[in-house]
Amino acid sequence: MTDKKRGIHELYNQDPVTADELLWGRKANPMTRRGFLTKGSLVAMSTAIGASIPFAHLMPEGLIPAALAQSDAPFTIPGKDGLVVLNDRPVNAETPAHLLDDRVTPAARLFVRNNGIPPVTDGIDVDAWELGFGGESVEQEMTLTIGQLKEMFEHHTYQLQLECGGNGRSEFVPPAGGNQWSTGAIGCPEWTGVRLRDVLEHVGIRDDAVYIGYYGADTHLSGDPGKVPISRGVPIEKALEDESLIAWAMNGEDIPPMNGHPLRLVIAGWPGSVAGKWLNRIVVRNQVHDGPKMTGTSYRVPCKPVAPGTVVPDDEMCIIESMPVKSLITFPRSGIEHSLAEPLALRGHAWAGDFAVEKVHVSIDFGSTWTEAVLEKPANRFAWQHWNVEVEFPEAGYYEVWARSTDDAGGAPSFAFDASDSGDYETGASSSGGAATTAPRSAPRRKKKQKKKKLRRKKPQRRKLRKRNSGVEYSLPQRSKKRKVSHPH
Repeated sequence: MTDKKRGIHELYNQDPVTADELLWGRKANPMTRRGFLTKGSLVAMSTAIGASIPFAHLMPEGLIPAALAQSDAPFTIPGKDGLVVLNDRPVNAETPAHLLDDRVTPAARLFVRNNGIPPVTDGIDVDAWELGFGGESVEQEMTLTIGQLKEMFEHHTYQLQLECGGNGRSEFVPPAGGNQWSTGAIGCPEWTGVRLRDVLEHVGIRDDAVYIGYYGADTHLSGDPGKVPISRGVPIEKALEDESLIAWAMNGEDIPPMNGHPLRLVIAGWPGSVAGKWLNRIVVRNQVHDGPKMTGTSYRVPCKPVAPGTVVPDDEMCIIESMPVKSLITFPRSGIEHSLAEPLALRGHAWAGDFAVEKVHVSIDFGSTWTEAVLEKPANRFAWQHWNVEVEFPEAGYYEVWARSTDDAGGAPSFAFDASDSGDYETGASSSGGAATTAPRSAPRRKKKQKKKKLRRKKPQRRKLRKRNSGVEYSLPQRSKKRKVSHPH
């Protein structure tokens, strides 16, 4: 009885297979890990969802129905619209997938990820804000104001993805510690500033430079002025890329206070934690930067795939660099109703850290078959890419629409295997999804014959591992806020 009082997310995070049994009485085929062995368990899930599930025999075990994973918890942050709070000290809030439909993320819709207490910047003289430079590998210590940065260096504007390193963490199995982000810790606004490279070259970089690190004006949660909440950085090669910016504007206006006003770094494609906010100091190091949250297990993963629960020595943990390829369904919103007589138009974004997205596919049968979407080119390097596709449903009922993206990295090591896969694997792929419910068509319609396509098996979202009874490591596709669609009779 105690378990019945716990939330559905808690049950699935702790043990998704057991959650299936507790909530629905469900057990899957032990060979395929899919389907429902008893009709009663299927009826129980269908009743909770409010529709039949045509592809129930293909549904992976331990998968929380997308329609039940929806969350519309209210929370407001000044200057933000529709974000869902995960923590209030420090403030961390994400954006529901359907509010990320814009091609360029509005400032009001960009997620918030803080480690300390933001400084009060209302009414400050922005142009007088100072940025210091130091470290073992600079030619000279120097301080420049924002006004001087604007006067001395060429301005650049790029649309650049910004993503929290923990984006998608709520669906990791077994669960990982930290804020339980779903899929909304991502955005892709336009940023304006000066190239970090131009400024560092002006300051002077010694030949032994290895890394840069940053410091911001935020304070430690303890209130101790002697403690730094976070100080991370990137290798010098990443810092010197064209798109690495010292930025003062987002979408042509001041950066929102919770996103780093008046000055921040923008280091696209890597965890957002390397893009320091309220920026007031940059150091050039002759070693890997060792500021707070650069050491130990912070923002690190095993260098090689390991079984869940494995204790990994510190020297076998690697700093997270380029973020893994992901996709997101932004339209339609989960829970809509749609006529079975008409195809359903889907769209969203895909991105791949340092790389470009090569293909996006969608599935309505729990990943058993996939249809390729139309994929657009990015606005510039490190901007996300938009995709769209239409899907048709064979009969009335509940559906989950999944999206999977593949990058052009080729040869990158796999971190997890897809539970639906049985053969060859291809690197550089991830998954997301949504739920849909259909009702009968208003008029009979002949079904089109579809050619069977030979599927290339692809790697899903990295770092999301599931250990099954067989002892094999699996990863279920990462899903966005789910799409539930019903069609009127």
